[in-house]
Amino acid sequence: MKPTTDFPFLLDNPRAWRTYLGGRMLDALHGDSNGEDGHFPEEWILSTVAARNAGREQFPEEGMSHLRGTDVTLKSVLESDTEGYLGKGAAQPTLGVLTKLIDSAERLTLQVHPDKLTALRLFRSQYGKTECWHILSGHPVNGEEPCIYYGFQPDMTRAGWEALFHAQDIPGMLAGMQKYPVHPGDTILIEGGMPHAIGAGCFLVEIQEPTDYTIRVERTTPSGFAVADSMCHQGLGFEKMFECFHYEPHSRGEIHDRWFIEPETVLKTAGGSITTLVGYRNTPLFRLDEANVSDTLTVDCPPRGSGVYVLEGAGTLSANGRSLPLKKTDQLFVPAGTGRFTLDAEAPLRVLHFFGPEEKQ
Repeated sequence: MKPTTDFPFLLDNPRAWRTYLGGRMLDALHGDSNGEDGHFPEEWILSTVAARNAGREQFPEEGMSHLRGTDVTLKSVLESDTEGYLGKGAAQPTLGVLTKLIDSAERLTLQVHPDKLTALRLFRSQYGKTECWHILSGHPVNGEEPCIYYGFQPDMTRAGWEALFHAQDIPGMLAGMQKYPVHPGDTILIEGGMPHAIGAGCFLVEIQEPTDYTIRVERTTPSGFAVADSMCHQGLGFEKMFECFHYEPHSRGEIHDRWFIEPETVLKTAGGSITTLVGYRNTPLFRLDEANVSDTLTVDCPPRGSGVYVLEGAGTLSANGRSLPLKKTDQLFVPAGTGRFTLDAEAPLRVLHFFGPEEKQ
């Protein structure tokens, strides 16, 4: 039965194949304490985007969300009544964001994503891939604490970066990047064009523009997996892919001050609170809130689609005279006609609530 446009509905929990290893922490989140790390280290949330994986063309819907228990994609539901589900004036069947849970058992390959203008020029896409990471937890791997790599050292040039790539000088590449330790609660905005990599042992939520354009400069992952040429340059070729990087110099302190984000508590009641982890004051591209509910909390929703993910706890969601039981790892699409919903906690709830681009006034 087709979901209504005034009440949230449940989706499945799609996993996406990636070149790097991870996923054990995701299995544990879903209650499987015997999970193992492999090539499915990401869970995609409210996804209308298919993963771009060379050699896996037989899985055209990999990473895409479906109505729970069916083969009906969220994208097809949104296409059936775009304004009804996403709000007046919505033209594309997407929230305008993709949210993920990422579990890195090894360091990801050094990479970059295009900004909007570069994505339009090189990929003919209206979306780039600016993203934001919120660290949920971490653990040491081979004696190294969780960290990220973000931004070039100030003396890096395009010619120098290309030379390191062609030589596959991985130690030189890592030395040419800024490295930061990360801890639970840290939030980092990764703007398109900025080189980066998630270090080993990070478990995080990522919110991003809804594409899978990833330029990789390592031909082999840290665990020894060979990365296909197309997975490096995404069809651009090994020369043009370097146009996706921003080479403007930034000091270590400037990167931290500009792109490490402080949360903002926007609502606090006796029954719970809402904190904006990344908001429109940081970027017009997306917003990510965290609701913590000990008793009862009412969440006001603008007249547009949004998404919910239950990280912890159990309870009930109520809206417009209807209710739905909630449990850990539930994914829900919140249609534009919902208006507001109330969360009642049976066990303390920790819920992510995410929104697409800022609406133009």
